[in-house]
Amino acid sequence: MRLDKYLKVARLIKRRTVANDACDGERVTVNGREAKASYQVKVGDVIGIAFGNRTLRVRVLAVPEYATKEQAGLLYQELTD
Repeated sequence: MRLDKYLKVARLIKRRTVANDACDGERVTVNGREAKASYQVKVGDVIGIAFGNRTLRVRVLAVPEYATKEQAGLLYQELTD
C-alpha cells in the first residue's frame, strides 16, 4: 500500500491529499529516510511524521486496504524515544 494511503487508513493524517503534501514537503520519513508518497509500506516499517516541533514515530503492525475507526489504532504502535 502507498504511504499516503496508509497514513489516511491508519488515521494518522486526516486526508490523503494532506498526507501526500506532507510527503512532498519532506515531513515524513520511513526507517530514518525521507519517503515519497508512492513508497510501498510494509509491516515492520518505522514511520516518522513531523508535526511542527513534535515528531510522531510509529511502527507498522498491519497493512489492510480498509480499517474502521476502531481498527485504525491497531494498525500501528506508537514509539517513544
